[in-house]
Amino acid sequence: MELAIVKHDGRQVLSTWSSLVRPEVPIPPFVVQLTGITEELVAEAPLFHEIAHEIWREIAGCVIVGHDVNFDYNFLKHELKAAGYDLDAPKLCTLKKSRKFIPEQPSYSLGRLAEGLGIAIENRHRALGDALATAAIFEILFPHLEGWVAHVKEHNEVPLEDIARIKKAK
Repeated sequence: MELAIVKHDGRQVLSTWSSLVRPEVPIPPFVVQLTGITEELVAEAPLFHEIAHEIWREIAGCVIVGHDVNFDYNFLKHELKAAGYDLDAPKLCTLKKSRKFIPEQPSYSLGRLAEGLGIAIENRHRALGDALATAAIFEILFPHLEGWVAHVKEHNEVPLEDIARIKKAK
């Protein structure tokens, strides 16, 4: 129903991209209530395959960062494949890394973690609002991840569990 991409260099947001997407199935009432996205709002929105080239252009060559990244990554991989693109990008999960590097938080859900870190989320449960909050969490995590990011750029594939070993090897 909605996609957002926030390009980030670890220190600041470089650009943003977002779009509503017309789903090809009815939007469940609980999702309408949670997001505020209605059938009427997406009636004129493009289908995923119509904007797949824009999405691909935005994410090609990037590390995919997300809060519970596999959810977003698997969706993107499936939909991009249907549109003729093969996504095979490194990924980083801010949920997992927050548990490791920002200990003793009462909750690691995106909303509660952001609140605990003093990050305001505008338009919660909307793609761009949640993506910008995830980017702000990524900024906090980035000093712990710089060795991993450098390794990913050089080798394009490093398991996330290797972050600690990479940092120790420096």
